Amino acid sequence: MNTVKIFSIVLLALCGFSQAQELDLAKKAIDAEQFEKAKGLLKAIVQNKPSNGEAPFLLGTIYLSQSLPDSASIYFQKGLAAKDFANYNYIGIGQMELDKGNATAAQTNFTNAMKDMRRKDTQEFVYVARAYMNSTKPDYKNAISILAKAKTVNYQDPQVLLALGDAFYGDKNQNDSYAAYRDAFQADNSLVRAKMQLGVLLKGARAFTEAVKEYNNVVTSSPNYGPVYRELAETYYLWGNNDAPRYKEYTQKALNYYEQYMSLTDYSLASRMRHADFLVLAKDYVNLEAEANKMKQLDKVNPRILRYLGYAAYQNGNIDVAIKSLEDFISNPQTKKIARDYYYLALAKIKKATGAEGKINDQSKFEAAINDFKTAISIEDKISEDLNEIGSTLFKQKSYNQAAAIFDLAVTNKDSKNFLIDSFYLGYSLYYANNGTNVKPDLIALQKADDAFSAVINASPTTQDAHLFKARTNLLLEKDEIMAKSYQDYIDVVKVKGADEVTKNKAKFIEAYNQMGAHYANSDKVKAKEMWNKTLELDPTNVYATNSIKALK
Repeated sequence: MNTVKIFSIVLLALCGFSQAQELDLAKKAIDAEQFEKAKGLLKAIVQNKPSNGEAPFLLGTIYLSQSLPDSASIYFQKGLAAKDFANYNYIGIGQMELDKGNATAAQTNFTNAMKDMRRKDTQEFVYVARAYMNSTKPDYKNAISILAKAKTVNYQDPQVLLALGDAFYGDKNQNDSYAAYRDAFQADNSLVRAKMQLGVLLKGARAFTEAVKEYNNVVTSSPNYGPVYRELAETYYLWGNNDAPRYKEYTQKALNYYEQYMSLTDYSLASRMRHADFLVLAKDYVNLEAEANKMKQLDKVNPRILRYLGYAAYQNGNIDVAIKSLEDFISNPQTKKIARDYYYLALAKIKKATGAEGKINDQSKFEAAINDFKTAISIEDKISEDLNEIGSTLFKQKSYNQAAAIFDLAVTNKDSKNFLIDSFYLGYSLYYANNGTNVKPDLIALQKADDAFSAVINASPTTQDAHLFKARTNLLLEKDEIMAKSYQDYIDVVKVKGADEVTKNKAKFIEAYNQMGAHYANSDKVKAKEMWNKTLELDPTNVYATNSIKALK
């Protein structure tokens, strides 16, 4: 009997050691961003060792990171019934409360998780701090405060130091973040992520050369550590955006590194989604469409795949597929819409509304696109900056009313980097739309044009053509006083720029003097004659000025 008891005790110890090994492997897989592998290991522990509460907690945390709160909740509830480490699952439930904005309920769960902590424990502190950081509404200051308590328990705990580095980084405290990552790696040189994060800090400071050097040190020591290749990809992408001559080269490097990251992590749907997000950034729409179709085979019901299909199909010229994919995505009440979804849908509709000759031939589709652009701007006003190219294309096609509709939306964002040029082109488009043979001027549209030119002049008084077109617009509006003043302002601005600029704009000066002469003819004959004589100084054979002076006598 004693032999049997001893054997049983040894067997139980071996089983516990095996479970600890599997849990350690799962944690390493999570750190390496091999989430499907980690989920498989953790599900086996949950099944075979239901007394272990840490496994369902970690599994639930993975599901939360993949935006699957229902699955996460199932495992947190299961973990609460475990014999060991059940308290960790209160932390997972607390993070879900943070995501809902229920800070009080979250704090109650965190308190439950930590109430029976032993004096030298730090793990609960780390998990609670990460819950604050990983929430959809991160609170880095609270995380720092909690980790400071953990540091008083064990100031050399590498996981505490790593988490502290992440918290300082999230709080935009580069110096303390660097020190924490450095100390974490010194405390445990197998902690590859801490070493990698030193490169991430350099990337954030746009020290791209130094960041790549740091990553390459990680690659040398740990060539199979997948996340470092993702960081290399993202760094080269940013570097390319800051170095135009090497944009293509660095973007290709970024794409190659991302493929390496995928090969070392997993090709799960979650990883493919992240890959697709990167392909959108890198504007690799051919591979994006291929990736979206692969995801569709893996999961025919995940609506987010339709977003990628819509973006890629538009860029690859598959307009009907783009419209259907994006309309299906947007109409689904479960999807979280972003400005870019409506923006791409609007682009596709404009493309559909455009005939072979490049002109808009379906006004109803164009108006539907305008409504989608409005929605996009209401979600993110910065997207208005992307409208300049669309409006400019329509203007070049002489689709002046449609161009005006685009620029009218663009100028709703007064902080846009294109506000000045968009305002000018709004006025420009409206002027040309209402100035032509057999065109009855729309006085409301012309007043909007006048306001647009005034906005340009207020922001940039030396923009000479804004004065010129304000004058021409007010000529159509029959507001002669404003017209004459604007022509004079135009002349004054150009003269300041020198004789060469005057010579270059001779025809416009003649136009201005003749129109001002006509205006003053009824009220100030001396002034009128002065204007026409100035015309004749520039063009002695000018028939209009010559005849007008004769008529004035």
